[in-house]
Amino acid sequence: MKLNVIKQRSLWWTLSVGIILIGFISMGISLTQVGAPLRPSLDFIGGTRLQLELDCTVAGNCDRPIDESSVREVMARQNLGGSSIQVLGEEKRALSIRTSKLDVEERKELENALSAEIGTFDPEKNQIDTVGPTIGRQLLAQGLLSLIVALFGIIAYLSIRFQFDYAIFAIVALFHDVLITLGVFSVLGLALGVEVDSLFAVALLTIIGFSVNDTVVIYDRIRETQGREPERSINEVVDEAVNQTLGRSINTTFTTELSLVAIFLFGGATLKYFALALIVGFTAGAYSSIFIASTLLAWWRSRFPQPMPVPAEVPANADETNF
Repeated sequence: MKLNVIKQRSLWWTLSVGIILIGFISMGISLTQVGAPLRPSLDFIGGTRLQLELDCTVAGNCDRPIDESSVREVMARQNLGGSSIQVLGEEKRALSIRTSKLDVEERKELENALSAEIGTFDPEKNQIDTVGPTIGRQLLAQGLLSLIVALFGIIAYLSIRFQFDYAIFAIVALFHDVLITLGVFSVLGLALGVEVDSLFAVALLTIIGFSVNDTVVIYDRIRETQGREPERSINEVVDEAVNQTLGRSINTTFTTELSLVAIFLFGGATLKYFALALIVGFTAGAYSSIFIASTLLAWWRSRFPQPMPVPAEVPANADETNF
């Protein structure tokens, strides 16, 4: 079965625009609720995070799940009413609290107040993280700088290897992948309280590298076909290039995502959302390489044709060895 990407390009573009718009709406709502397009972790804003778990060895301590409203009442009495609170686990016996930076005495006072209201916590399972706001701002700035440098490097590379319009549409595809990933995590932040940390910035850089690799493969085939058959229309060339590389793109993405799904399911809390970001981004990257970058290039070249360099003729006896 031959996939006709050019004929249905309006469908591909509409689908992408719709998903990105949903993400923008979610980021706008998040901006009004949490003050940021995505729910930031301590890595970026600084503060204290306490993860507490009930000690079930104490008689009657785990008879009922943790009530979030009770936790909020305790936090309000401690003048920490604006804190982020999540009840964790299927049986709701663990608690994650993100609040402003607390010193040792303030943390101890908060733990005692929560224990009196909810139950005894297991000291061996308690986790406390504290990040200063200065470090958080530095991590955010470094993450954004890394993304900008990567994008400019890709533009330079593709402009040298192909032509400038190739580079522009590859970058459009990369923005497509990043925006979809941001939108998905904005929705998750609103619905489930999912936070983004420094690993999320690493995931975005990885997504950019993976996506541009797929796009380069398709662009290489387009350039090769146009150089060999310059009389053919760009729409025909793009359709053929996409179909010739379609199996490779799908297989590469699928096999990569199998390991990411395993990490998401069994890799623990630290890597769970890092793997999810890669799954979303790699899927969006495969889609944009096939349906966005290629169709945009065809649309542009059909309206503004540009001469394609034709490879030099290879002499008939070029493969003969002279002794």
